[in-house]
Amino acid sequence: MKTEKIHNLTLHHVDCMAFMATLPDKAFDLAIVDPPYGIGFSKKHTGNGWVVRETKSWDKEPPTAEYFKELFRISKNQIIWGANYMTPNLPPSQHWIFWDKGQRNFSLADGELAYSSFDMALRVFEMSRGAMQGEQGGEIKFHPTQQKPIKLYEWLLTNYAKPGQKILDTHLGSGSHAIAAHNLGFEFVGCELDEDYFNASIKRIKMATSQISLLDSYTQVERDDFEQRDLL
Repeated sequence: MKTEKIHNLTLHHVDCMAFMATLPDKAFDLAIVDPPYGIGFSKKHTGNGWVVRETKSWDKEPPTAEYFKELFRISKNQIIWGANYMTPNLPPSQHWIFWDKGQRNFSLADGELAYSSFDMALRVFEMSRGAMQGEQGGEIKFHPTQQKPIKLYEWLLTNYAKPGQKILDTHLGSGSHAIAAHNLGFEFVGCELDEDYFNASIKRIKMATSQISLLDSYTQVERDDFEQRDLL
């Protein structure tokens, strides 16, 4: 197992099932996860487009019943993206979360659904397509699924977690969740099995968190001066 420690983030290159097996019951307050949906999106970006990764086909099937048994054992609450593909292994819930992507008649879905263990009514997070593109800042996508925005994870953490709680992500992916957790000061542990995605996400997370740390190093007087000059 390779581990990277970045500020309040602990990131493991490991099979999440092996990692969860080492944990005691209810080790985490909240698990926000985005496991494979089983829709065949195991691809790699070459710089000139996507190619199918036959040797690392991680998206042939959704997680097994054993995955969900472990996830519910080691976390007190759960938010699970793509859970509409996984309902046979999930208990009933009235509280689902809908991410409205602000796109219509696009090749990908207009939105995505997440299962939640919270006893609440359904909630919607809406983010315009333009805002999503702006957040990515023109960076090349290295993960084939639509990269979830940092703002989405910040909204989830703000509304479903409390300060000081421990957050788990079993499928780190592009690292947006980790960046959001860093921004809000949560203790975060993430797992990623795929070495290519792990290395790329570590690079992205380090860049994002180092920029934030640089801003945080300024005094309030300096920050006020920068804001007046439109530099922040």
